[in-house]
Amino acid sequence: MNLSYWEKSSFLADADYVIVGAGIVGLFAAITLKKAQPSTRVVLLERSFLPSGASTKNAGFACFGSISELIEQEQACSKSEFLSVIQQRWQGLNLLISTLGAEQIAFEPCGGYELFTPEESELYQACIDKLNYYNDLLKEHIGATAPIFSIADQRIKEFGFKGIAHLIFNAYEGKIDAGKMMQALIAKARNLGVEIFFGAEVLDYQTQNNQVKISGKNFEINAKKILIATNAFAKQLIPNLSIVPGRGQVLITKPIQNIQFNSTFHYQKGYFYFRNIDNRILIGGGRNLFFEQEQSTEMRNTENILTSLKTLLFDKICPDQPIEIDYAWSGIMAFGDQLQPIIEKFAEGVYVAVRCNGMGIAMGSKTGESLAKLALAAN
Repeated sequence: MNLSYWEKSSFLADADYVIVGAGIVGLFAAITLKKAQPSTRVVLLERSFLPSGASTKNAGFACFGSISELIEQEQACSKSEFLSVIQQRWQGLNLLISTLGAEQIAFEPCGGYELFTPEESELYQACIDKLNYYNDLLKEHIGATAPIFSIADQRIKEFGFKGIAHLIFNAYEGKIDAGKMMQALIAKARNLGVEIFFGAEVLDYQTQNNQVKISGKNFEINAKKILIATNAFAKQLIPNLSIVPGRGQVLITKPIQNIQFNSTFHYQKGYFYFRNIDNRILIGGGRNLFFEQEQSTEMRNTENILTSLKTLLFDKICPDQPIEIDYAWSGIMAFGDQLQPIIEKFAEGVYVAVRCNGMGIAMGSKTGESLAKLALAAN
């Protein structure tokens, strides 16, 4: 390592807390730590020159689950766990908005829709059968003053969709600008005194004598505690974590004249999703078609997923319109066999928070806050 005395004594001086990962979870953990202990040194290390993973790669949905997703998730756990996770998602969204401000993240409470084709009549009927049930069940957990879910078939023609038989509306969904959100989070953390270093990939850590030695490419730094918030990439540091990566591929069109909707949309149990942004359509998902292939941390696009996204866009969302694709990207999420995120003390001085199960915008803020509180409680 070719480091000067000044670099070692200032930039790489011992820290109270080192956080690995500058996504939503890591940044909220850093903000929570500095608010609780302003005089402590909090250093945040990010492997890329921008926050990598999913925080800047997502579709910007402020949602807690479409009705078909809720049915599937409730079947996979106890009712109390299910309600706890829904409440965490809702509280997380509100924490994100209240911390940064609605204008700063371009939050729009536009509501969201779930689409059903004629071939999905059984799925649609299952959702209709549960509509009043979820309206009643979730009302107090999200503070709803009006019905959460309602039938919205009358808007299919207005939106210009083709081959769609039914719509279910969620009045408590919205959208944000994920880029503005991350810029606002980084600015807030820095204003509180958090030191953020980009291009600082952590390769290993070792604990010894109440201290954690963190090693990266061309640097080392010591801390009293390390907080790992790198989601699916956390397995590179803690191999035994119960998480599976899930790649989310997304594409965006070139500007389109007269887009006929302003909302967020879910399709096939939320595995496909799309929205409008800056006179464009952003559409992503499709990993349910190729689950094994998409259990990857490799950030690249695949032709089979892109083809499925284009087919949905051209055939059902904007049929008979001249649309051009501008570009595509991918992000990496983390999933597991439980809905609850992993937030735990892994070893002495080592804390981890991962596995938001594709709900990072909703879960990330509360997960990061909980991670920081767990580390603070051990002081």
